[in-house]
Amino acid sequence: MKAAAVRFYFDADILGLAKVVGALRPDVTFPGDPGAQMHGLVRAPCAISTTDTPDTVWIPYTAAEEMIAITRDGRISQRVAELAAVIQHGARLVVLTSADAGTVWGQLEVLMTQWRRIERLHELPGPFIYRASRSSLQAVELA
Repeated sequence: MKAAAVRFYFDADILGLAKVVGALRPDVTFPGDPGAQMHGLVRAPCAISTTDTPDTVWIPYTAAEEMIAITRDGRISQRVAELAAVIQHGARLVVLTSADAGTVWGQLEVLMTQWRRIERLHELPGPFIYRASRSSLQAVELA
């Protein structure tokens, strides 16, 4: 079997969503992901093995692996260390925002509504943070 090209990392704060999407797509990983085989591809276990891995560790990892990281942490762009990690490492993040993203079902709805636009973000170099809701996908100004 051929190795899967993992393109998306789901943060621990949306682990329920990560497990749903990871069961369907070989290009998705998340903290503690044991790996998977599907569609003739093998996804290796995630190098981030625990859900308590600090943002300042997984952000550089996802940037180095050229992944888009998806999280629900709406304050990530306001924290000095996390924002510095995004900028320094050229990370690419999508934040699921609004009350719509409060449950796994709501997170799935936001993700699926914006999925094609999120996939196109792979064409853009980092660093960037986008906020995703059911109705929009908007860039956050990195100051």
